[in-house]
Amino acid sequence: MLSRVQDGSTARPFPWPACSATGIGSMPGTDPGEAMAVIAGELPDLPHLAELPARGPGADLVGRTAALLVDLPVETTARGWRLAERRGRDVRRADGMMSADLDAAEEAAQGYAGPFKIQVCGPWTLAAALELTRSVEPALGDGGALADLVASLAEGVAAHVAAVRRRLPGAEVVVQVDEPALPGVLAGSIPTASGLRRLPAVDEQTAADLLGAVLAAAKAPAVVHCCAAPVPFGCLARAGAGAIAFDLATLRRDDEDAVGEAAEAGLGLLAGAVPPVADPAAAAGRDPLDAARQTANEVIGLWRRIGLPAAALAGQVVVTPGCGLAGATPARARAVLARCRTAARAIPELIEEA
Repeated sequence: MLSRVQDGSTARPFPWPACSATGIGSMPGTDPGEAMAVIAGELPDLPHLAELPARGPGADLVGRTAALLVDLPVETTARGWRLAERRGRDVRRADGMMSADLDAAEEAAQGYAGPFKIQVCGPWTLAAALELTRSVEPALGDGGALADLVASLAEGVAAHVAAVRRRLPGAEVVVQVDEPALPGVLAGSIPTASGLRRLPAVDEQTAADLLGAVLAAAKAPAVVHCCAAPVPFGCLARAGAGAIAFDLATLRRDDEDAVGEAAEAGLGLLAGAVPPVADPAAAAGRDPLDAARQTANEVIGLWRRIGLPAAALAGQVVVTPGCGLAGATPARARAVLARCRTAARAIPELIEEA
């Protein structure tokens, strides 16, 4: 049961308290109650809505977000999801699973007052994944379909945020928009259906404008998560993201200047610092506390390399897994979240020791 009470006596620059940790979204298993119990226990300062893609179509990131679209029906195909002519059983199934997820979150969050993160698929990743109604080509390649999709998604995300607020009246909803395909969209590397050619690259300002329309519609603190490289920090900042989530393991030294610019501009950083599945430290039987301190030191190392004041780190940076935990075992998922929490809380002490 979540029980942390947020102190509203002073303004905070970020919706989360200092020394916070959170998950990216996906969890193993098919029971939302069990997943939310783990999240509530391991992530008391910044819990999130569990995503359980093992339940099948409609529980995946694309399907659960496509079901939020307003006046744009979708359906499953052998290849994934496509725009449809009418709303059918695939969307009803996705709606049912989302309702079960929110039931579990509502039960876990009784009496909770603090930030609570939900996740949706971003417009560019959704447009790259959804096929057109009468074609196997991605909606990304059709300007009219893309415009309709962004408008529908903005409306659907706003309604979803409102629904979560009704369920969790004491929580401050934080919206994470997942954009793993955005680097490919900007680079012009998204394939057509045949795979024989690539869709034209989208310029960064257009990408920022359309993503920004969805972020603005949410009317909530917004995090944009991109686990693909290179993370387009500048584009995400221009879109209006309040924070950027990324995988520390894929970050190149050449990218660190962009991280520093985002941090200096006042954006929060969700640093994916714990491997979601394979973990050499765990395989070697390393003490969990030592492993967590190593994780904290990796985050501190990045912060020092970009040359920002050490005192700001604990409040501006949230420790997360490198990516979602759907591929982990239940025991591994719990251990990853516990390590994130322990690492985040160790950061001030380790900074003082240095």
